[in-house]
Amino acid sequence: MKQYDVTITETLQRTVSVEAASQLEAEQAVEDAWNHQDYVLGAEDFVGADFKMVAEREIQQKQTMDVLLVQPGAYPKPVSVGMELADLQAMVGGDIEATYPYDDPVALVMNDEGKLNGLPLNRALRTDDGDIYDIVAGDFLVVGLTEEDFGSVSPEMMAKYEKQFHQPEAFIKMGRSIMAIPLPDDMVKDSADRKPRAPEAKHKPAPDRDSL
Repeated sequence: MKQYDVTITETLQRTVSVEAASQLEAEQAVEDAWNHQDYVLGAEDFVGADFKMVAEREIQQKQTMDVLLVQPGAYPKPVSVGMELADLQAMVGGDIEATYPYDDPVALVMNDEGKLNGLPLNRALRTDDGDIYDIVAGDFLVVGLTEEDFGSVSPEMMAKYEKQFHQPEAFIKMGRSIMAIPLPDDMVKDSADRKPRAPEAKHKPAPDRDSL
């Protein structure tokens, strides 16, 4: 993809009649009158336009990745998001935290202060035995992992984690523990609005799974 600068030249033309002793005198009289705005050309005098390319530049396409967006009270949905820090912050509504709780080449990207800011509880994270060890507050992304950075989630991983996080959950406090209850389908939102772009912040190092 390239970007081009194109100059538009419009031509206005009008013929006026003047009395003069010579051609030179007639042209000078009309020029003087035009300078004094006795003749002001407008749309009715338009006779044509010319278009000419004057500059050409290569456009750097913004890189995006295909990830899974998981929001409270809604089914997960695949989205395309930019790979810059600000893009990820905009998706989760603040500074990001990345965690790697699975053996698959995926990470969870979430709001670093979701619980502190009182964001709605979203999905529970469970051990292999099914016990809840943490709950994500606010929107989060399931992103793929490359050798150096985040990347697109493969179709297989997209299907797997859509199934894993498919049903939204409600949470009930039972003494010192919290119980996660699948939200009935008739209470699930069809779609959820994305959060506005958040201010830029430093990307904090991802914690170990045990410290999540």
